[in-house]
Amino acid sequence: QVQLVESGGGLVQAGGSLRLSCAASGSIFSINAMGWYRQTPGKSRELVATITSSISTNYADSVKGRFTISRDNAKNTVYLQMNSLKPEDTAVYYCNAVLKAHYTSPFSTYWGQGTQVTVSS
Repeated sequence: QVQLVESGGGLVQAGGSLRLSCAASGSIFSINAMGWYRQTPGKSRELVATITSSISTNYADSVKGRFTISRDNAKNTVYLQMNSLKPEDTAVYYCNAVLKAHYTSPFSTYWGQGTQVTVSS
């Protein structure tokens, strides 16, 4: 079974930085895309950043210029470098992957358990 495990969340002061990591493990034939989403109480989960197999990236306007997404294909891992953090960045961050578990399988979406990021003012 495919699993996504996030790490790197925590408490940081406004203006500081954090680096989130997410490693995919289990049966994986190929990964089409990986990304990060976030959610706060009472709000829907929103896209933060995504990266495709062609290394094409997409960012939410609210984080563009401050966050950088990258991936290590050899380790099936995606990273999110977060700089110049603001209190409004506080949320639970979720890792996402769209992948094939086997060459005969369709692409499916998987989610991690989430990691808390808290930015103090």
